[in-house]
Amino acid sequence: MITVVGTGTGAPPPEDVLAGADLVVGGRRHLDAVRLPEAAERIVLGPLAPALDAMEEYVDKDGRVVVLASGDPGFFGIVRVLAERFGAGRLEVRAGVSSVAAAFARVGLPWDDAVVVSAHGRELRTAVNVCRARPKVAVLTGPGAGPAELGAALTSSARVLVVASALGSRDERVERVTPAEAAARDWGSAVSVVLCLDEERAPGAVRTVAGAPAGPAGWALDEGDFAHRDSMITKFEVRALALARLGPRLGDLVWDVGAGSGSVAVECARFGAAVTAVEKTADGVERIRANAVAHGVDVRVVHGVAPDALAGLDDPDAVFVGGGGRELPAVVSACARRARRAVVVAMAALDRVPAARAALTGAGFDCDGVLLQSSRLAPLPGDVTRLAATNPVFLLWGVRAPASSAEDEGVAL
Repeated sequence: MITVVGTGTGAPPPEDVLAGADLVVGGRRHLDAVRLPEAAERIVLGPLAPALDAMEEYVDKDGRVVVLASGDPGFFGIVRVLAERFGAGRLEVRAGVSSVAAAFARVGLPWDDAVVVSAHGRELRTAVNVCRARPKVAVLTGPGAGPAELGAALTSSARVLVVASALGSRDERVERVTPAEAAARDWGSAVSVVLCLDEERAPGAVRTVAGAPAGPAGWALDEGDFAHRDSMITKFEVRALALARLGPRLGDLVWDVGAGSGSVAVECARFGAAVTAVEKTADGVERIRANAVAHGVDVRVVHGVAPDALAGLDDPDAVFVGGGGRELPAVVSACARRARRAVVVAMAALDRVPAARAALTGAGFDCDGVLLQSSRLAPLPGDVTRLAATNPVFLLWGVRAPASSAEDEGVAL
């Protein structure tokens, strides 16, 4: 058996676990905090592969192996790797209090409504996008993705960061800072968990399911669910297909360019994506903000004209381009150069389709599209119904081939 012990948040490993161990594996801070049996070999964890190979030699000889890890080693921890290598049946896991649970406990907050994301050995952008989209997020940090880097990416967001470092040790610190303050600090090498809170939008309802809320119960909402001007809004039939091709999800960043009323932006945010809406009119900007508030989502609104207004924005996973003016080809081209996964373009004018398609294919996207023509049921006097045609809309979409290499799996120790 391999005994995996969660430690590091205040509770030392039981003495009986270490007694008689042939091999003890752990981070240096864990090994230095305990008294090991004289006959036991110890391995300070760095790269995982050599440690796993050494553990396998002991396991094959029926030696006793103990692994010391932080908090709950089954929560973004080493249990996953050990179970894949040796099988879950060979593990005895003694879980401690996870760093996330400890951090929320330190500030007296419940966390059944929190979203937890790891930036340890992973792209920071995913954690940043989750923090932008959700009001209560815990981020497990890692080298190059610590409180300073997270704060720097969130300086434009109305968030409070709680940085909990070295939990359970004599050097424990729990500090509330703004993103700008976090970005300006040197936080050292202590292991941290960062709570990112939108205190104005934090949920207060009693929870029955922990973590991120489920997707919206309804989508492709009726135009009447949004404030808009003179029917200048993406119709729900068009929006339904656009959302299907955009594929907004938690951890994504979506642009809505030429956002108008922001109906696409709001619906993407309801699916959990972080969203930036770009709109050139001042009244449109206010309308987008009002619609976001009405639907309980966070949408960043940029007042400006694309493509110039896109220059300072983070690269998106997906982009929706509305409108259809003369600047459309330049806007689509600018979006296609930046988008990681997909670009969807809605146009009313046939003349704009070739240039938009050329911009997508020229940027390496596989391009497809449809002409959407729909007729809605409309009542007539005498309790009869007619079909009322809506204006036809061309919808093009470009999809980039997925990268061949998978993101590295990070393990918190």
